[in-house]
Amino acid sequence: MEQLRKPFQGVTNILRFNWHFYVLFFGFLCLLLLFVRYFNEPFRSFFLFTLVVVIAITLVSVLVSYYVYDLSGLYAFDWLGKSMLDGKGRIVNIHAGFDETSVLLRTILDPSELVVLDFYDPKKHTEVAIKRARRAYPAFPDTIRADTTHLPLPDHVADKVFTILAAHEIRNEEERIIFFKELSRILKANGTIIVTEHLRDIANFLAYNIGFFHFYSKKTWLDTFDSAGLLVRKEIKITPFITTFILEKNGITP
Repeated sequence: MEQLRKPFQGVTNILRFNWHFYVLFFGFLCLLLLFVRYFNEPFRSFFLFTLVVVIAITLVSVLVSYYVYDLSGLYAFDWLGKSMLDGKGRIVNIHAGFDETSVLLRTILDPSELVVLDFYDPKKHTEVAIKRARRAYPAFPDTIRADTTHLPLPDHVADKVFTILAAHEIRNEEERIIFFKELSRILKANGTIIVTEHLRDIANFLAYNIGFFHFYSKKTWLDTFDSAGLLVRKEIKITPFITTFILEKNGITP
């Protein structure tokens, strides 16, 4: 099989789409180095310590991102297991404006049919990183524009639904529950929903510092699934930083 992702693609995209943060970081370092010589002890030591901490935090987040998105096998999908890699039937892949997975799913799972939905809303998703990503990566062919509260698909048509690192972009709790109810609506009786996310936990705090507030806790996800009438069949810890929930309709067992 041809190589579908380039070496360092994940971490390069992070640096490429969030370069403004790293410019600010570099500027902060320059200011510290400029002013530190004008201070006596113990302030000089404090500023130097701050400098080391800031550099360490930034390097850790970049290295963890490289591990997660380039080394861990996240995008190989082997962690799903052989039974889940069966591409028979209709697979629905839902993203929030930046689609790195549809080409991979089409190639790795070789589905009978792949439907791609994009719920990106420029009024809600105002992050400049997403806008840069959309300019850099054209949409998957025949991608359908979707609303999180009403997916443009009939009832009971999907064998598998994927939402990879996307559902956390739905910041409103009620809207998020409605979204998962919509996933349940379009899912066949014995279908499966695959939700992959970072969690707001200790590992992601150590990796991304205050950035972990952009993620949701495991309890929040479980409450959302329960409110939408979905059961967690299996939980997969791909790395300490990435969790996948395998969901099914309440009362359905494979």
